[in-house]
Amino acid sequence: MILTINKTNPLLEVKGLKKYFDVRNPLGRMEAQVKAINDVSFQLYEGETFGLVGESGCGKSTIGRTLLRLIDPTEGEAIYQNKDIFKLSKKELRNVRQQLQMVFQDPYSSLNPRKRVGSILEEPLKIHRIGTKEERTERVMDILDKVGLRIDHYFRFPHEFSGGQRQRIGLARALIVNPNVVICDEPVSALDVSIQSQIINLLRRLQEEMKLSYLFIAHDISVIRHISDRIGVMYLGKIVEEAPTDSLFSDPLHPYTQALLSAVPLPQPKDKRERIILEGEMPSPMNPPSGCIFHTRCRYVMDICKRQVPVRKEMSTSHFVSCHLH
Repeated sequence: MILTINKTNPLLEVKGLKKYFDVRNPLGRMEAQVKAINDVSFQLYEGETFGLVGESGCGKSTIGRTLLRLIDPTEGEAIYQNKDIFKLSKKELRNVRQQLQMVFQDPYSSLNPRKRVGSILEEPLKIHRIGTKEERTERVMDILDKVGLRIDHYFRFPHEFSGGQRQRIGLARALIVNPNVVICDEPVSALDVSIQSQIINLLRRLQEEMKLSYLFIAHDISVIRHISDRIGVMYLGKIVEEAPTDSLFSDPLHPYTQALLSAVPLPQPKDKRERIILEGEMPSPMNPPSGCIFHTRCRYVMDICKRQVPVRKEMSTSHFVSCHLH
């Protein structure tokens, strides 16, 4: 499948995004801040899939929720169609949310168990005042067919479906308002491997048919590789490396990226690869390390890593890394 990517101007540009959560004691006084996102910048182009990968707790999902204003940012910009999403009024935000949709990780908790599938899918159309009652019903039937569900599923409740079918319903709900950008927050992590491949292939087919752009969030780098055109590797609230997919896998530059890739199983059991074991746990985002945030677990750590924050550098075409080794 060949997708046309327009790289003239970013469809969505994130600049210096930060999100800090206050930690308060029982008396309500602030004791610390959790730096969930700490100065993240990236671009998403029309027709492409930008993958975000990293350990659980590194801030990937927080980025997706912040971009949709489900939670408000501490600092930064998110430019979409020459407008900063973070500065929009409620009325303007409603129009933008029709064009920016999200598929959540847990397809069951994100679906109302008391509503039939037809009502769940018609709800976004009602909110955005799209079509008459008959047109909405017809649109729901059409989107059910597109995501591989049957017409009679319109009348069923979420608990009557398997995990893979529920995720198709969640995808249908996101796509029914014809968005430009879909934020996929670990949409296959709760599914069996065979079902994962079905959902990923469905996402790619729909991307081509509906001219979609994806921000795809996952902790499984094999899944990210299969669907992404470019990948951003996150660690402790920062993107430490960003590159086109082929470039990242053929020449990983950051020690954290190298460790992630070393954990990917090889298709041939006889093939050998050096397994890089990271020592210790990820530091707390309430008290991130000084200098390079990865220096406490890096096997190449130098004195400068402990004192100075590495500058983001472009090492080859569209291949960026933040590391004192380069």
